[in-house]
Amino acid sequence: MYTLTAEKVVEMGTATKSNEPLPGAIAPEPCLVVPAALPSHDTAAGSASPGTTASEQAMSTSLPDFLDGWLDAHAAEVIAARRHIHANPRLSRQEHDTAEYVAARLAEAGLEPQLIPDGTGLTCDIGSGDRVIAIRADMDALPIHDPKQVPYRSSVEGVCHACGHDAHTAILLGVGRVLHELERREGLPGRFRLVFQPSEEQFPSGAPTMIKYGALTDVDAIFAFHCDPQFQAGQIGVRNGPLTAACDVMEVRMQGRGGHTSRPHLTSDLVNAIGRVVVDVPALVNRRLDPRQSVAIVFGAVQAGEAANAIPQEALARATVRVHGRETWDMIPDLVQEVTRSVARASGVDCEIDYRRGVPPVVNDRAASAMFAGAAAAALGPDAVVEAPMSMGGEDFAYYLEQIPGAMARLGVGRPGERLDIHQGDFDIDEVALSHGVRVMVHTVLAAAQSPAF
Repeated sequence: MYTLTAEKVVEMGTATKSNEPLPGAIAPEPCLVVPAALPSHDTAAGSASPGTTASEQAMSTSLPDFLDGWLDAHAAEVIAARRHIHANPRLSRQEHDTAEYVAARLAEAGLEPQLIPDGTGLTCDIGSGDRVIAIRADMDALPIHDPKQVPYRSSVEGVCHACGHDAHTAILLGVGRVLHELERREGLPGRFRLVFQPSEEQFPSGAPTMIKYGALTDVDAIFAFHCDPQFQAGQIGVRNGPLTAACDVMEVRMQGRGGHTSRPHLTSDLVNAIGRVVVDVPALVNRRLDPRQSVAIVFGAVQAGEAANAIPQEALARATVRVHGRETWDMIPDLVQEVTRSVARASGVDCEIDYRRGVPPVVNDRAASAMFAGAAAAALGPDAVVEAPMSMGGEDFAYYLEQIPGAMARLGVGRPGERLDIHQGDFDIDEVALSHGVRVMVHTVLAAAQSPAF
């Protein structure tokens, strides 16, 4: 059996610098064991460890070769699945068609998917045993127009897969088919659960729904990708510890006496008051926090009046509040509301605040992050592993990680010469990244299934 020592994990994961050490420093055993099907990228061609059986020696070179053959035969089908989902996007909590499509493809492969009661998500177990490794994909689209002139352009006006969830879903379909074929041929080192989740983009999000219906029952660890066009296809971004921010939403409403702009002293001047909230609250909140704590309060909507010469009687502003770290997230609602009310009172106005909790921060487990780094290096070569920066974006994968170990990695989908970003209608991917995603995730979860770290 090929083994990946803790030192080798660190060597292959050196691109994942962070404040947290890789698990080589804390592994409960002296090595992290990778299945015999996981030789390193540059030694896949035939060397076997002394003392292995003939079947183990044969297996030690079979996974890369098997994946080469499977993707040669089926990569076009993975691309076709992604294009079908891209052309037929569904908003959060409306993913019934997408879930049915995924369930049909899994059933065609001989698997037994299980839809959740409302039909917007599903799970599917492959293999057997008490040890369970889960892989998650989100399926919802965004309320954004798709301007791309491509054959798979969105057929739903005003709805678009602008965040790569179509790719996540297609990759997980491919991973499921690969694992099922490996189970049929050689058997698997445990049980693997595919989790196809609704409503990542909207509150309340879909991860708690999937957990409610048993997605994490008996699960030891969970893994996921998120498309990232800042990385080129063929790169996998990995990070230990915090990866994304917690994200809350705040709405501030003000009411007061309106009037003519020539006599503002006779009014509540709500435009001035709401303007001070928008400008002053972010700065004042940050002055109340340790400078090492990252907090971003950004107002995305402000509404107050219509006429240039009339001070309105109502004003409204909406903002997102994004923080890194669970401790900061726990205390930030009270602080933000206290500062907001103080700024409003300084302008002579009272305000109503609707503060809604969003998603917690994604905090990757150290062992799971190293597993991703080592497996990506084994699947694509050590140069494929790059450091993923911390993001202020929110991601409800965090709910799973609050209950079990796991990690999310950034899947490079960028195309040479393009500068696209997610949540834009013209966002698209280099579709070769779909095959990379299948390779890396299969390597990752097979490694995790035999690792003593979970």
